[in-house]
Amino acid sequence: MSLPFILVVDDEPDIRDSVKDILEDEGYGVSVAENGEAARAALRERRPDLILLDIWMPDIDGISLLKEWSEGDGLPCPVIIMSGHGTVETAVEATRLGAYDFLEKPLSLAKLLLTVERALETERLVMENVGLRRSYRPIIEPVGHSQVMQRLREQVKRVAQHDTWVLISGEAGSGRETFARYLHAQSSRKERPFIDVSVGATAKGNFSLEFFGSEHDGKIHYGRLEQANGGTLFLDEVADMDLEAQAQLAGAFETGEFLRVGGSDPVKVDIRVIAATQKDLQVEVSAGNFREDFFYHLNVVPLEIPPLREHREDVPELLGYYVDYFVSHEKLPYRHFSVSAQNMLRNYDWHGNILELRNLVQRVLILGAGDEITLDDVEAAMGGLKKEAVQTSLPGISFDQPLRKAREDFERVYLEYQLYKHDGNVSKMAQEVGMERTHLYRKLRGVGIEIKDRR
Repeated sequence: MSLPFILVVDDEPDIRDSVKDILEDEGYGVSVAENGEAARAALRERRPDLILLDIWMPDIDGISLLKEWSEGDGLPCPVIIMSGHGTVETAVEATRLGAYDFLEKPLSLAKLLLTVERALETERLVMENVGLRRSYRPIIEPVGHSQVMQRLREQVKRVAQHDTWVLISGEAGSGRETFARYLHAQSSRKERPFIDVSVGATAKGNFSLEFFGSEHDGKIHYGRLEQANGGTLFLDEVADMDLEAQAQLAGAFETGEFLRVGGSDPVKVDIRVIAATQKDLQVEVSAGNFREDFFYHLNVVPLEIPPLREHREDVPELLGYYVDYFVSHEKLPYRHFSVSAQNMLRNYDWHGNILELRNLVQRVLILGAGDEITLDDVEAAMGGLKKEAVQTSLPGISFDQPLRKAREDFERVYLEYQLYKHDGNVSKMAQEVGMERTHLYRKLRGVGIEIKDRR
């Protein structure tokens, strides 16, 4: 794992080398630049986590360099200005341009280290807060004392101690991102960035810019890989990535380096990848929708998150958790669920999983009145849905069985229907279901359907 990386820009060799030695003694990675041009080259080579920038240099002053970096995407990281001849006006201008702090020379060792530490911590918290606001998932530790949740938490803690990649599978809303964040928080990379990317939300044709960044006319846009350097890159719904993008990422993961769009020099990164999916990637590989080499890159340690209906005993604890959350974070009035309401919700099937439960709690707190959330309140919030009306099966498919078995049953029924619809014509059937004929034959045999019997 890479340590925080700091760029020191100062034209005075004694100060430059002294600051470098001090920071390296504290365990930081350090690069130095003696002027503006060298600083620009250092930023092209690698995105730093912090910059210490002198004001007076032979080719350009620090304020002009700060202004140059603040344009476009904004400053790439916190910048601390250093000067022996600074004025109040200079400090004000540096702050206006986004500088984190202003240190006077001669530098105080204690103040230098304290300011660096605070700047890095502030940046980490800002990045974490941005990610949490975007994800709407406030949970730091997965909630629940059921056996399955306790086992999963222990499993994640063990996995976190090894710098291996993890593939998390589970239904939508089951808490895959929560477990990814929990794993990161338990790992040796916890002080480094956690960058989450919703693959499905990445615009087609924009993949390279989003992940690899760009470099044009001296302007650098750092992509997701560089933003995650030293930390964790979380790829949500990775099955939505198209084959070309998979090939590009697989190449970068294989070599540990890549080219920015418009760049000519390779950029090295050190990241841990956690990917998540609600699809069976092995099936996607068989169907030709997912690269086999990319699958094996990601699937070092598989982790399956069960749907909420498979750990119903955690429902009361989750209800209480989200009531407390919305009361403290959104100032909604406190209400508690009655025993009958909890019992009904404990037996509900939660096809939207924890996300559905969270939304229900928010809804009843907003719409209801009184201290207690009754069974009638819950049914009204769920659109009059009663337990008796909850769908527990489809023709030929029981919901009261493990997900993998239910999925196999659905695939068999679905393929039987398609085969009947196309009078046993596998070519027409392959076109409609979106699979190659060879993969489709394999799939049919896998679910026990013999083609020769249908002709």
